[in-house]
Amino acid sequence: MCGRYASSRKPEDLIEEFEISEPRITVPLEPDYNVAPTKEVYAVLERPPSKDKSAPAQRQLRVVRWGLVPSWAKDPSIGNRMINARMETVAEKPSYRRAFSSRRCLLPADGYFEWYPSAEVNAKGKPVKQPFYIHPKDGGVLAMAGLYEIWKDPTRDEEDPQLFRWTCTVITTDAEDSLGHIHDRMPLMVTADRWSQWLDPTVSGKDELLSLLVPAAPGLLEAYPVSTQVNSVRNNGPELVTALPLTD
Repeated sequence: MCGRYASSRKPEDLIEEFEISEPRITVPLEPDYNVAPTKEVYAVLERPPSKDKSAPAQRQLRVVRWGLVPSWAKDPSIGNRMINARMETVAEKPSYRRAFSSRRCLLPADGYFEWYPSAEVNAKGKPVKQPFYIHPKDGGVLAMAGLYEIWKDPTRDEEDPQLFRWTCTVITTDAEDSLGHIHDRMPLMVTADRWSQWLDPTVSGKDELLSLLVPAAPGLLEAYPVSTQVNSVRNNGPELVTALPLTD
């Protein structure tokens, strides 16, 4: 799964990296080295620039909340447990099927965290979990495949700027061999040559879309142990992605 990640890039850097034509950022997010579910995150997506459905889609950078709330949901708290969608079932599950068809996005990250049960045990006799930070070897952006939804809050007035809640989920897949010993799942990366197809809302064929979702090639990512400070969402800062010193 993917339950925590780092995202420290400035919006202007993401605008250049993803060739954004329509930035929709009112207030930039602070660098976040401990992104957790329900937090606001950046998302790259394509939508018509207005309510005119016939207008060509524009590539946008938006702020959305992590934890997908389907448009039909009665209670937005459902998003608290819809942080990941499995690649194997994303095209079939009612919670994700409509978004997979036409509301796909990229979620930019520096890297993500996973926890590995170590040989050490705690006072309760359970294995102590060691956090690992996993990121592109070349230091580039990790473009995670995602879905987004727009939920209308029935408790708000039509003129309320918070009437619509934009939310997202991360699509996960089997971890590639070099990372599988840490955790058996990982966020699905979308390579730059597939961004346009993945984001295009007019591409809706299930088989075509699934063909774009290919697990990361071995060797693109590297992992190293980091401080257990990342275990608490109260902690934040670049020290969370700093490798622990090697011990004999």
